[in-house]
Amino acid sequence: MRLSNDIFKCVIENTPLISIDIIVKKYDKILLGKRINNPAKGFYFTTGGRIFKNETIKEAQIRIAKEELNLDIDIDKLQFIGVFEHFYNDSIFENISTHYINLAYIYEIKDDIKTLPLKQHNEYKWFSIEEILKNDKIHKYVKDYFKGNK
Repeated sequence: MRLSNDIFKCVIENTPLISIDIIVKKYDKILLGKRINNPAKGFYFTTGGRIFKNETIKEAQIRIAKEELNLDIDIDKLQFIGVFEHFYNDSIFENISTHYINLAYIYEIKDDIKTLPLKQHNEYKWFSIEEILKNDKIHKYVKDYFKGNK
């Protein structure tokens, strides 16, 4: 269930959000999108989103993959890599910090994604893990997925 902006603002101010990141991997490259919204605006980041009230994790995985990647995924092929915490000084709302409890998954593909949505990211690029760890335009929380920091 999507929340009204007033209720969502209250939630962000007072509770952590539970989110899912889907790390798309094709051979040895990782797909990242350049964020157009806070938090992490202007950084390359993985695709993902929050879990809605009364939505199972599996339902959220399917919805997020469709909304963020335009993919119909086989959830049995998602590889769980861990639970991560993300703390931001900002959010979609001004002057409110955000705290995420993030469930991160790798999803390997073999074919190109034909059309990537532009609601959260305005450009997409494929990066090697080495490039991810060295590039200052890639958010530190993305780097954590590949450093093993949880």
